Amino acid sequence: MDIVLEICDYFIFDKLYAAALPKGGKVDQFLQNSPVVQQVSSKVSQYLPASATASGYDPLDSAIFANSTSSHASNALSFQFNSTSINFANIPSYLWAKFMSLQNKSEIYGLKPIFLPEGDYFSSSILSRSNILRESLSILVVTTIFGWLLYLIVAYFSYVFVFDKKIFNHPRYLKNQMWLEIERAMTAIPVMVALTNPFFLLELKGFSRLYFDINESTGGWKFLLLSIPMFILFTDCLIYFIHRWLHWPSVYKRLHKPHHKWIVCTPFASHAFHPVDGWAQSLPYHLYPLFFPLHKVLYLGLFTFVNFWTVMIHDGNYMSNDPVVNGTACHTVHHLYFNYNYGQFTTLWDRIGRSYRRPDDSFFVKDTDDEKEKQEWKKQVTQMEEIRNELEGKVDDREYNESI
Repeated sequence: MDIVLEICDYFIFDKLYAAALPKGGKVDQFLQNSPVVQQVSSKVSQYLPASATASGYDPLDSAIFANSTSSHASNALSFQFNSTSINFANIPSYLWAKFMSLQNKSEIYGLKPIFLPEGDYFSSSILSRSNILRESLSILVVTTIFGWLLYLIVAYFSYVFVFDKKIFNHPRYLKNQMWLEIERAMTAIPVMVALTNPFFLLELKGFSRLYFDINESTGGWKFLLLSIPMFILFTDCLIYFIHRWLHWPSVYKRLHKPHHKWIVCTPFASHAFHPVDGWAQSLPYHLYPLFFPLHKVLYLGLFTFVNFWTVMIHDGNYMSNDPVVNGTACHTVHHLYFNYNYGQFTTLWDRIGRSYRRPDDSFFVKDTDDEKEKQEWKKQVTQMEEIRNELEGKVDDREYNESI
């Protein structure tokens, strides 16, 4: 995220923040002359090491993410828990200092340029690049716009060039479904981004294991290539369990049912979630770089690939019945029959958890005549309704194009 944010700061945000909140401007003068702000600042300064402000930290960032080298922090770090002496008053300080020890100070974003020069507006705003409020707002704007564009562009191309439009005639295709999917996705994406913001902030503050230099100390090119299957396997495992949890009846009704409104899907269903549901299933992608080394550019590439994959498994084009890959056919089975094929990339965890259901051979028969296709759809609906009645109850609030 620091690569993306530095590009945006250099070309757009530095100038915007400088124009909106310039140093020496009215807001700056108000903050400097405000007794309340000065009192808070002095209180914060009592708990900060001198190196924090001297090193260029934004004042608010210093209060939250400064180097923990003060005597207070040092005492917390040296505090030992044992059976004879436990001072509970020291526990919060101890835990905070332990947390701060995980920070890589050289990876804190915004203290100095890394990929691009400073530019004319680098230090012109009272909100420096490293300011946590500025970072939060910038990330929200950038990732929301990126998410919207990626979703619309990839889903549109999939709809035009890949999607099998026969699905419009399926008896469980909803009225105005594609527009309902787009509306749901476009309103959910900003909320999902806002919920994900803390993970991006942790990365920008040096708490992730993301790296840029490829050398022996970072494992070289071999480890970079190995990171791809590691990322896929790690996220596939966690998503399986999160997805299966989302199908618990009480959780399903509150969070996951909006995505299962689409019993047969178009590519635009890919991001049409309840925001908390979409956020929960994206958690593994953000947890991975907090625990495992991952190249920054590869992380951006994998994040983009994940969005491509999410669209692809909703496009209704059945090209492969691979027993290992959890492709489009497997995910269609999930939408049709609800309680099967929870995996994202592979069928491994569904096989271990006994939730794998092999896609019907009829999915892969090309140029089926209309009568046979209608018979197959009728069979699907009969099986689907039995499972849906158990999961959702007999009342179905969906409005279909037609009934059989």
